Amino acid sequence: MAEVSDDVAVPPEQTANRDGEAPVVEHPETTDETTVHEEGTELERTIGLTGGIAIGVGTMIGAGIFVFPGIAAGQAGPAAAGSFAIGAVVALLVALPTSELATAMPRSGGGYYFISRGMGALFGAIVGLSLWFGLVFASAFYLVGFGFYAQAVLTRLGISLGGIDIVIPLALVFGAFLTVLNATGTENAAKLQNGVVAILLAIIVAFLTFGGLSALGVIGEPEPVGESFLSKGAFPVLTTAALVFTSYLGFAQVATVAGEIKQPDRNLPLAMVGSVLIVGVLYVATIFVAVSAFGSERLATLGETAMVTVAESFLGPLGAFAILFGGLLATVSSANASVLSTSRAIYAVSKDALLPRWASRINLRYGTPHVALGMAGGPILVLILLGEVELLAEVASFLHLIMYGLMCVALIALRRDEPEWYDPDFRVPGYPVVPVLGALASFALIGFMQLASQLIGLAIMIVSAGWYYYYARDVTLRGAL
Repeated sequence: MAEVSDDVAVPPEQTANRDGEAPVVEHPETTDETTVHEEGTELERTIGLTGGIAIGVGTMIGAGIFVFPGIAAGQAGPAAAGSFAIGAVVALLVALPTSELATAMPRSGGGYYFISRGMGALFGAIVGLSLWFGLVFASAFYLVGFGFYAQAVLTRLGISLGGIDIVIPLALVFGAFLTVLNATGTENAAKLQNGVVAILLAIIVAFLTFGGLSALGVIGEPEPVGESFLSKGAFPVLTTAALVFTSYLGFAQVATVAGEIKQPDRNLPLAMVGSVLIVGVLYVATIFVAVSAFGSERLATLGETAMVTVAESFLGPLGAFAILFGGLLATVSSANASVLSTSRAIYAVSKDALLPRWASRINLRYGTPHVALGMAGGPILVLILLGEVELLAEVASFLHLIMYGLMCVALIALRRDEPEWYDPDFRVPGYPVVPVLGALASFALIGFMQLASQLIGLAIMIVSAGWYYYYARDVTLRGAL
């Protein structure tokens, strides 16, 4: 077991390294525009409001629109739109408290950093390590979705695959590529994210325009589906909401890169709340259009690429190719943002000495946490081999919902204690009702998940607690600077 950390025993300007290396000089006075490429120092602030929204929207929009419609419609029927709406409400109830915490503590690590400062090192370690694995599961889910769409594109282009399923190999190759891309600089990843999201939104708006006009009978002749909204009952709406909540993890990804956001007091709340609102509207509209066109039963038979067939019914082969291309972009943007956020979660936990300090080392050439990126990319590639879309999605949702609920609790604890350093530029409207509802809704949604997802999530949390008691129980965290 490692020795006692010096995180509080020394002044904040000189924090000792728990692995016995020389103390690392930190500079609390460093401005937003200053770049410091030393191990243990803060990352450069290179992401603006557009980049923050792109991370949030780009992460959320992939699974919700391009992978889940067929699966969700099969489980909840036409009320799948209600499942996405429930997810959006829960996300908003958490995004507001998260915005306050992020403006008070604009540091990389997001939920881990907030909970560790509000509730202590034990809760921080459990959440930080669970966030690591939660993002790994989410990234694997997005990359498997990418594999489905990439294979469909190759098939549409007439490229013979000889009957071989290449979903997993494609996901593995692209997962490795994104890990390397993020290691070469945050700006490279952000530029990819901004461009992808801009094209993606244009494709989705075009789809919804034609689909909406068709559903309303203005153009075409949509087939009558004759289904009642709750044709499968009310309970499946909630279980489906628990499944598809993975689609709303993007706003929290913004918080994990808070230490790299310019003007965090303004841009963090706008990016988090704005991305949830944008994507929530798109989700509900897309499910409405898809079910109106095909009916839930038929949509369910189309699997992970159901939206390709829906688009083809509206716009012919051009529509199919547009959605195939959009699906590729969406899963790319989701996976890219998740790989970035996973590495920042590891970086933050390591900086606090809950993991070995070497995990927070920054590459001197690119200014990126290259070790943390390796610790993110490796497990992602292993989980891709499972290929179980629903299981990957639900475990990611479970671990994030635990974090979301505890973030709301951490906000209440910090408001109660009001430490000297806690001075947020944004305050949650409707306090304490909003964070209380956010915590209750987050924990309640977990109860509607399948047992396997709950057991895997609990196992990860137990292992995280065990690691804390083995390695880091003597660590005392300093207050946010």
